[in-house]
Amino acid sequence: MAYRHSILHDLLDRLARIISSDAWSDDLNPTQRAALSYLARANRFSRSPSHVADYLCATRGTVSQTLKALARKELVNEVRSETDRRSIAYEVTRRGEVLVNSASAIDDVLNALPDEVADSLTEELSSLVRATLARRGGKSFGICKTCQHHRPHEAGGWCALLDVDLDPAETSQLCHEHVEAA
Repeated sequence: MAYRHSILHDLLDRLARIISSDAWSDDLNPTQRAALSYLARANRFSRSPSHVADYLCATRGTVSQTLKALARKELVNEVRSETDRRSIAYEVTRRGEVLVNSASAIDDVLNALPDEVADSLTEELSSLVRATLARRGGKSFGICKTCQHHRPHEAGGWCALLDVDLDPAETSQLCHEHVEAA
């Protein structure tokens, strides 16, 4: 059992390092690319610096510097809240979207997987992430439509927790308030 655990841990570590190595491109470091990718997939309620830090399991200071670098590179825009001027969120620019949507070596490999293998791998890795986050006390940051607070309707959805309507696209985005539906 320990041997199998060691191999699995080594494979996950190796894969993470390969992905991280591929992320060094387009004048971005892996943390900047990960933050940009998260922001591109996060809903409008989940784009603050603290949400990025929680998702990346990084310090607020690291994320603050990362977001400033992305803004200098014109990949994100800082947006102040209309209701609380101290509150900041980030939106990905068109240039940032182009970068996020460029395929990497791992994307090519994942896209080539048969559907049943991709579905199984997604299910098992999702379970591993959920269990690890639960042990660490982290948030799931799941897709809105898989949340216990999501209520579908013809115009997109409704979040029962935040008491707001959701656009159709938002129901497929990451949310920091996500709680896995039972």
